[in-house]
Amino acid sequence: MPKPELYVIFTGEKPKNPPDTISLSNDFFDGEKIAVDAKVKVLYQEDENNIIGQYIIFCKVYNEQRKKHGQTKKAVTETIRICKNRNVLKEYLESKEQEVVDIMMTLFDDEQVLEAYAEDIKNSEARETAERMIRKGKMSLEEIADYVPSLPLEELKELKAEIMQLA
Repeated sequence: MPKPELYVIFTGEKPKNPPDTISLSNDFFDGEKIAVDAKVKVLYQEDENNIIGQYIIFCKVYNEQRKKHGQTKKAVTETIRICKNRNVLKEYLESKEQEVVDIMMTLFDDEQVLEAYAEDIKNSEARETAERMIRKGKMSLEEIADYVPSLPLEELKELKAEIMQLA
């Protein structure tokens, strides 16, 4: 049986003194003995001569384009154009361009759903906090708005009216 090896491909800015390996136990659980430990080799290299290096370059180009164009189809299509011009994943991108665009756009959708969910949770928590403050009656709505800036004063007034109707 071949000896298993695990890898992580790091596509961000390479840190100073980057580790060659990451240990699940050492790096995440302070060296504690855990049921399943893994030592993972970290790959950083940007090498146009191998597929992994080209993938890292693709990701870095994409990150640059996303900074310029946001999470848009233009960021994806510009990334593909730049990479094909630089001969990075060129053959693959030419044969599977629409598939790559579709996958990248699906990733946007998933990321946007997660961001919206996180925002809903944040707003729900803010609303609950404001509701408790209103019920205590020790602060004006303007003061509450200072402590819960994600809720505008108009929304706090509506929340107070709802609370008063239920009382």
